[in-house]
Amino acid sequence: MAVTDVAGRSTAELSLVPSLFVSRTMKALRRADPPPADERIGAIIRAARLFATATVSGLSAEAYAHMVSRVGGVPITVVRRALRTTAERLSQVHESVQQARPVGAVHDWRDPVTRTGSAVWARRGEVFSVHAAGNHPGTHSLWPQALALGYRVAVRPSRRDPFTPHRLVSALHTAGFGHDQVTLLPTDHDQADSLVRGADLSLVYGGDDVLRRFAGYPAVLPQGPGRSKILVTADVDWRAHLDTIVDSVAGHGGTGCVNTTAVFVEGDPAPLCAALAERLGGLTGLPPEDDKAVLPVQPASTAQAIEAFLRHTARGTRPWLGSDGIVEDLGDGSAALRPTVHQLEDPDAPQAGVELPFPCVWVAPWTPRAGVAPLRGSLVLTAITRDASLIDRLLAEPTIANVYVGDHRTHFMDSRLPHDGYLGEFLMRSKSVIRD
Repeated sequence: MAVTDVAGRSTAELSLVPSLFVSRTMKALRRADPPPADERIGAIIRAARLFATATVSGLSAEAYAHMVSRVGGVPITVVRRALRTTAERLSQVHESVQQARPVGAVHDWRDPVTRTGSAVWARRGEVFSVHAAGNHPGTHSLWPQALALGYRVAVRPSRRDPFTPHRLVSALHTAGFGHDQVTLLPTDHDQADSLVRGADLSLVYGGDDVLRRFAGYPAVLPQGPGRSKILVTADVDWRAHLDTIVDSVAGHGGTGCVNTTAVFVEGDPAPLCAALAERLGGLTGLPPEDDKAVLPVQPASTAQAIEAFLRHTARGTRPWLGSDGIVEDLGDGSAALRPTVHQLEDPDAPQAGVELPFPCVWVAPWTPRAGVAPLRGSLVLTAITRDASLIDRLLAEPTIANVYVGDHRTHFMDSRLPHDGYLGEFLMRSKSVIRD
């Protein structure tokens, strides 16, 4: 199948593998034994250097960044940054996976402490499949942790960005991993389920439909919309944190699950809306490969469909930015998605839960009486507040994955910290071992 860029021009060909190939590959992964842990870690570190700097499968790092930018519509500076941060996270993969290991568990049953009894950290399976995302290349910094832990891994690339997983898997092969340890399996949607069936555990990215589809599947870790939010209480002046709020909304092109989609403010939200509209309104559209590009780009028809959805969704809200349209035609069949700011009447408005793939933010009033309820379902919640009891309640809320207190962007990430929990929590378990 043809992979087209944002202007509709054919850029590459993606071959989809048939069901028999998928079945044979998954069986080969299952038959293979993982290399020793030190060899795995060393190979991942070598792959990190190759991924970041080398010519891999005929593409230099800069040619790769240009390709991802033109096809996915992600600003090229975002792709370059993701190239660097992915390599950094891979080079720290040993430390990353150890962060998830319980302090009472050891790596290996041969550890002397098991003679008197100890927990041992062990894999929950042998084969791991990944249904990759295409909205941001940085998502591929996570799944190599499974390789570090001894899993054999099959990656199904997104058609929007097949280049990042291809480059990473190719770098891992060059660094020493066999094709029976990690492999790329482009498939159609009908064959995608066979990867889940053939694996012991799976990581699946997608929208709300994916979350509903795999709800209750203990062997599947679904990664859906982030719906990340910011809360500003009355004991803090939001003006001192405007830079953080703006960058949380629009940083990285506003395409990530950790970008802010809703801001809740105690008091009148209108002044904050006005300030956001002024700052975000200065962002203009450029081709994604332009070094000055900051907004995501889509095929013009896709951008128009997003705009139509937004117009329907935003009925009954007060627009501060974007009321005259969000589509900026770039003249080649593609269009940039310009930011939009909408004020909501109350914190429970359904629009606060709408996440779109560009800098789109809903601003709502909040009161202590509203409590935690409007903030539920957040991958990241930045709470700009001095209310310690409120922070306690936010941390106790099970549907809020991460709580950043104070002046911290919602898209802040660190390889030592969990994203939506540690991946190792899903991949591993503790077993009691005692031996003579």
